[in-house]
Amino acid sequence: MKKPIYMQLGISVLQILAFSFMLKSCVIQNPKPEDCVIVSVKITKVTEGSSSDIVFHDNGSDFYYINRGLEQGLNLDSLNAKVLNKTVTLHLAKVVGGITSEHISQMTLGDEIIYTEFKN
Repeated sequence: MKKPIYMQLGISVLQILAFSFMLKSCVIQNPKPEDCVIVSVKITKVTEGSSSDIVFHDNGSDFYYINRGLEQGLNLDSLNAKVLNKTVTLHLAKVVGGITSEHISQMTLGDEIIYTEFKN
């Protein structure tokens, strides 16, 4: 009678571990240029998102964000003046399974780096 209880407990523990691993693998930490997809996007709007994120909107329904950008000292007004109605190049981080996120790891305008998470 005790064997099924231990088996069920073991399965539950494995499920919890698998779920926590999956969540952790979706967190983007220390991205590398080779782990990103590069896209060019015309920015039509810059807004504040949740958790102090800075959100960049394109002329369609897509958006991209700098995670906690306001906490990192970036400013909405200066970003608006710099990138609004201009085409920028974004390095978007990939997550589990090679899926491209909306997380901006680097943003450039021409040769100027506006924002980067890449470490030298």
